[in-house]
Formats: sequence, C-alpha cells, structure tokens
Amino acid sequence: MPEAERQRLVDRLMDARRAVAAAKRAKDAAAESAARVQVDAAKIALGERGPVWWDDGAPDYNRHLVKNTPYAVAAPEAD
Repeated sequence: MPEAERQRLVDRLMDARRAVAAAKRAKDAAAESAARVQVDAAKIALGERGPVWWDDGAPDYNRHLVKNTPYAVAAPEAD
C-alpha cells in the first residue's frame, strides 16, 4: 500500500476512535455505534481485520489457546 494511502487510512482510523470517545463521553449510543462502524471499516482497509491478505505458508494459530499451539511452554511444577 502506498504510504500516502496508508496515512490517509490511519488518519481516518484515529478520527473514528476520537468520535467513539466523544460519543461515550456524551453518552450517545447511536453516535458511538456509528463511530465504531467507522473504526471497523478503517481497520479492514488497513488490513488489520477481515480475511488474511498474506500467505506465508505458516499455520494460522489465531483463535487457538496458546497451550494448544507450538508456542506453549511447559510451566514449571510447583514445589
């Protein structure tokens, strides 16, 4: 993604996050919901949410408990 496009999307994300905060302070549920939709849209456009856009061949351990992945480390036994 070109840097200018990435920055435009980051700016959009930050504006949406500020809108969420403002809506929460104002206790405006409708505005908060609308702002959260904008946050989600910006994150999807940035590739932070939605379908995986890369394929490096590694298994996807997303949504797995760490103990059920190769990242699990045996805990030392309590004495």
